[in-house]
Amino acid sequence: MTWAGAAYAAALRHGRGPLFLHRADGGRLPLDVERWCAAPDHADRTVLARCAGSVLDIGCGPGRMVAALARAARPALGIDTAPAAVARTRRAGGSALLRSVFQDLPAEGGWGSVLLMDGNVGIGGDPAALFRRVRRLLAPGGLLIAEAATAEVDERCDVTLDAGDGPLGHPFPWARLGPSALRSHAEADGWTTTGQWSIHGRTFLALRG
Repeated sequence: MTWAGAAYAAALRHGRGPLFLHRADGGRLPLDVERWCAAPDHADRTVLARCAGSVLDIGCGPGRMVAALARAARPALGIDTAPAAVARTRRAGGSALLRSVFQDLPAEGGWGSVLLMDGNVGIGGDPAALFRRVRRLLAPGGLLIAEAATAEVDERCDVTLDAGDGPLGHPFPWARLGPSALRSHAEADGWTTTGQWSIHGRTFLALRG
C-alpha cells in the first residue's frame, strides 16, 4: 500500500494520524498529517510569499498551498498520486491532477515556481532525477522552493506507510535531505541557491536552475 492506499486516504479523511514512513531498519518517520490538513501556517506563508508566476505544487497532499494560492487568485496546480489528496484539494478550492511528477504534465517548461514541500524532495528516492525533472518543468529563470528534512541527513531508503500498527503493503523508494545535503546536491546539479531560511523548526531553500 503506497500513498494511493487506504491508510493515507483515512488519515486525510480524518485530518490526523497516526501515520508514519516505516523504514526497513524498523525506524519510523512521523508524518505531520494534522499540519498538512490545516490552513497554511506562518512557515508556509513565507513560501507562498516567494512564489512567482504560475505555481506547481508537486505532491500537494490535501492541498493547503494550492487552495491558498487559489483564494489569492494566483494560478496554481497541485499534482499527487493519491486520489484522496486530489479530491481534498479540489474540495478546498484548488486545482489538482492525479499525476506523478514523472508523467506528462500541463505547461511543461512554463511554470514560474515549483514547490517540493513536506519532505517531497524524497519522491522517487533519487533527488538528482527529481531535480532534473523539475528543471524541465520550470520556465527559464523559474524558482524551485524545496523543504529540507529537519535533521542533517543524506539518505536513501525503502519505506512503507504505517498507520501505527505496522507497515502496510510494498516498500517504495524515498530520500531524506537535510539543509546542507539538499543545498549540496542541488548545486552539484547546476542549481543556484538564492535563499535559505528557517522558521518554526522548518528549513527551506529557494533555488534557480
